Amino acid sequence: MKFFLLILKNLILTTCIFTSWQCSSQKVQLENAKAQNIEFLVDQAQNLWDSRIDSNSIKKANYILGLAYEEQSSNSEIIKLYSKTLFFQGMFLENDKNKKDSLFYKGSEVAKKAVLNNELFLNLLNSTIGDSSFKVLSALSEAPMELVPAMYWWVTNKLWHLNSKPAIERINHRELLEIVMHRIISLDPNYHYGGAYRFFGVFYSRIPGVEINQSKTYFEKAISSNENYFGNKVQMAEFFYQKSENKPSFLTQLQQVVNLDASMHTEMMPENIYYQKRAKNLLNQQDTLFE
Repeated sequence: MKFFLLILKNLILTTCIFTSWQCSSQKVQLENAKAQNIEFLVDQAQNLWDSRIDSNSIKKANYILGLAYEEQSSNSEIIKLYSKTLFFQGMFLENDKNKKDSLFYKGSEVAKKAVLNNELFLNLLNSTIGDSSFKVLSALSEAPMELVPAMYWWVTNKLWHLNSKPAIERINHRELLEIVMHRIISLDPNYHYGGAYRFFGVFYSRIPGVEINQSKTYFEKAISSNENYFGNKVQMAEFFYQKSENKPSFLTQLQQVVNLDASMHTEMMPENIYYQKRAKNLLNQQDTLFE
């Protein structure tokens, strides 16, 4: 009887171990399948991004990346692409202000989370003394090169989200936005075709009390560093020349963009085509913009 019970006990134990191994093996297989599926989704989204000249491609990419982000919200490749595609859709494809605002907000929050939860950033944060706000700003001012894409899309989306808000909100965020973008200038000033310079060109045309020539200075830096990117010239006309009420320069610069061949530079061709359309729209609105 004792011998029988011992055999039964060992059989039950063996069954449990086998069952546990099966469950563990199935879990590993499931995780591997999920990871492969995420990789597939990201590849599909990247292909759609590469075809962004078609507006439907960007909307499909954002849908796919939204699914991937729900599964792996800390995946740096997903974050970098998602915050960029959200901005693109908000910037070029949506006319509804609420929809644009929602896209910019989402893009900002996705990239912000990536920065604030990054291990390198947390190490900087934990080595800083002071209150929470000071520690965050201090860590951002020393952020490493690896965080440039997430920081850029965080703050760029934030700026365009704030552009539709009262000026006081831009003022309240000024220190944060300046620290992040100045850090990007110190690390990679040509990131996204002089994006940090372009950012300040827009930002300083939208902050009360700031000398408007600061906007001009940064736009000129953006153009001189990346002359073939139409966005630098179009945004200078839209923000600086309009704010300074310089209609002749506004018209000249936008007409120059309209006359350029947007297909000459393959890498930036989609953006240049959309900025060329933006230039035409601004020219059509000149009487309203310079009343």
